[in-house]
Order: sequence, then C-alpha cells, then structure tokens
Amino acid sequence: MNPESELIYNAVRSGSAGYYEQKRGLISVHGKEAVQFLDGLISNDVKTLEDGMSMLAAFPNAQGRLLAVVRVVRHGDKFLFETEEATREKVFNNLFRFTYAGDFFVEDISENYRFVSVFGKGFLPSTQPLIEFEAPAGHDYLIDLADAEDFFTELQNIDAVAVSDDVYETLRIESGIPKYGVDMDETTIVPELGIDGLISYNKGCYIGQEIIARIHFRGHIAKKLTGLVLSEPVATGSPDGNELKSSEGKNAGRITSATFSPKLGKSIALAFVRYDYLADATILTTGETVCEVRSLPFV
Repeated sequence: MNPESELIYNAVRSGSAGYYEQKRGLISVHGKEAVQFLDGLISNDVKTLEDGMSMLAAFPNAQGRLLAVVRVVRHGDKFLFETEEATREKVFNNLFRFTYAGDFFVEDISENYRFVSVFGKGFLPSTQPLIEFEAPAGHDYLIDLADAEDFFTELQNIDAVAVSDDVYETLRIESGIPKYGVDMDETTIVPELGIDGLISYNKGCYIGQEIIARIHFRGHIAKKLTGLVLSEPVATGSPDGNELKSSEGKNAGRITSATFSPKLGKSIALAFVRYDYLADATILTTGETVCEVRSLPFV
C-alpha cells in the first residue's frame, strides 16, 4: 500500500468518512406470480420478506453450486435484486427465462442508478437513496442518477475521502466479503460460503435445494471460506493455486485473496479450508509461508 493509500485507509479505519463507487447490477421483478417463481429459484424464503426490508440469497444451479449472491429488497409489489457487476447478466438471464411462463416481469435497471459504499457511521444523507444497506464498515447506497450530484456534494461537505481500489480491496478482505470470480464461482457449493442468513432450510423446494439441504441435515461441508493470518505476504494466482498443506502434508485448501492489513499489522487472506482444519489457530502452510486459521471477519 503506497503512502497516499495508507493515509486514506487510516482515515477510514479511524472513523472518518470515505466513499467508494463501483458498478453493480440491479434487477427489478414484479408480477402476481413473482413470489411463486422467486421461491423456486433462490436459497432464501422470499415469502417472509416484508415491504421495505432486505435479505441475502443465492442463486444455485441444480447441483447446489453458486451462480450469484444477491441482496433482495421488497418495494411494494416489486422485488429488487442487487448483485455484483460480474453476476448481473447471470441474475437477469436466470430470472428472465421465466417471463414466458406466467405473470412474471423482469427488468435490468442497473444503468439508472449509481452504487456507492460509504465508510463511517456518521453520514446521514438528505438525498433519499433508492436502497440503503447496512454494511460492515458503514452503508451501501443505490442512488438515482438524477440525485447523484446532490449525494456526492453531501459527501464533499463532510470532507469524505475517495477510497482507492487497493484500499477498498484491503477493507473487503478485512471484512471477509467474498468477490465473485476471485473467491467464489460456479464451482462453489452455496453452503461453503458460510454467510449467515443466506439460506432458508425451512422453505419449500428450489433449484439446488436437495444438495444444499443434504449437506446441512446429513453431514457437513467439505470446505468453507475462512480467514488466514500469514507469516509473510503471498501473491495470489500462482500456478499451484496457493494450495494449503496441513502439518502432515495433506491438502488443506487454497488461498483466494490476500492483502496486508495495516489495522492488524499482518498479511491476511481469504481461503477455502477443508473441514478438518477449520478450527481457529490451526496452522497450515503454503510454500514456506505459515498460515493461521482465523474466523471471519478480521475487523
């Protein structure tokens, strides 16, 4: 982290306001049969979602593997699906294919809004966002394009700092937030993410439900996303896949993201670790680097 990024990081972690804008997807769903169709597609129980409230959910495939993680908000008779830019098209296509089967309408409204993460707890915008989510270090906002200028003016008025990509990446990993295409993809079985509130085990059938329920009720996941504290920095994307080894030399998982945490004064990583090695303080290695298992989030 360069000196300028370190100043931004320290300001945010000391409680000053910071903001980070990124591309995200927003898909709108409505229709008399919306609840029926949605409950057959996602891992959470949309029937329980009250107006103005939100929930996490996953879109699994038939094998229980991950297509996308979404945040779902109910606005009256509409359900808004917010997701990463990398999974925006998947979410839209997965929903749109059912529009021919009944009273079910889907629209990609991503380009009508700007997505901003605001770090720090003291920012209370007078600009009314379409959606506001509580986030680990602040709040996430979806702002109508017509209101965006006023929103950013309010941020400038409180001397909020623009968070750079490298600082956001450090904050993301410290908060234990997986990124699609980096920490998770279509090889990931949904329960392996270990995200609280992502799955309802009491609702009816949905795509991939049989696999997901079997893991929950009859056994345990083979591996899970967790944290590691490293003895030295590691470069991700190495030819060996940043493979982790146990003290007996057995395969114990792999590192997916890594960074240096100024808050902890140590290098840290997100990793999928096999079930037998998930206990906190378990020691693993990748090459010559010693890795200590740590529950998420780090901060």
